[in-house]
Amino acid sequence: MKKTIVLWAALTAAALLVTGCTAERPAAPVTTPAPPTSSAPAPSRSAAETGAPGAPAAAAAYRKWGLKPFAAPPAPPSVKPVVRGPGEPVPVISEIPTEEKIVFLTIDDGAEKDPEFVTMMKELEVPFTMFLTDSAIRADYAYFSPLVAQGHGVANHTLTHPNLRTLSPDAQRHEICGQQERLKERYGTAPRLFRPPYGNWNEATRTAAGTCGVDAIVLWRESMQIQNMQYQRGDRKLHPGDIVLAHFRGPSELKGRTMTEMTATMLRRIQEQGFTVARLEDYV
Repeated sequence: MKKTIVLWAALTAAALLVTGCTAERPAAPVTTPAPPTSSAPAPSRSAAETGAPGAPAAAAAYRKWGLKPFAAPPAPPSVKPVVRGPGEPVPVISEIPTEEKIVFLTIDDGAEKDPEFVTMMKELEVPFTMFLTDSAIRADYAYFSPLVAQGHGVANHTLTHPNLRTLSPDAQRHEICGQQERLKERYGTAPRLFRPPYGNWNEATRTAAGTCGVDAIVLWRESMQIQNMQYQRGDRKLHPGDIVLAHFRGPSELKGRTMTEMTATMLRRIQEQGFTVARLEDYV
């Protein structure tokens, strides 16, 4: 019994030492200022306490995918730093106000439906949010059900992936509200978050999103390409609270690489800069 406890403690200590659609470049992102919070950020908890990625039990799964376990993310704030106040326009965000070394993963469209990716996410337990387009997923809605069951967020990316700035207010509302209804029908709840295709939006988009029940329009700060990230800032670094964009892509768009290979590379790039991954819906 004593040897078992010692071995468990050693594995836990080792894990805690480890930290680590072709989108157009969006217009200058807008970040809505966060309202004052009533309390200081909650302290970080260990992976063993939270059951989050990085726990000793997950080490073998991470090795399988050529990765090291992530440090456990901090506990979510008691007051979300991004909220839509009564009567206010829908906030447009590219990052979350925080000083914690966390980033948020978002994956768009839904064209590639690699079963190995479902397995990978189940084993790694890295949270991400799916921004789904109906025209990309309608051939196989069921593919995304296991990812929803794993707890990953479902968000709105329109019915047909148009450039919303070219559409009338009524047409924008159809694209957004129609996908709200479709996703609720397929996965049980109407999304709270929305991403305009290509990052293109205008004030009519904000108005339409608000009438469709959206709480935030989510852009991004970095986008994962095939082997490297594309950065918006000149320092080419991740910053606390950044939202990272990726896509459901396969070998035809990744020069022969699979979606799981692209995802593993993205996770390494995040770890190399000393960040871990948190759940976007806990902050918005």
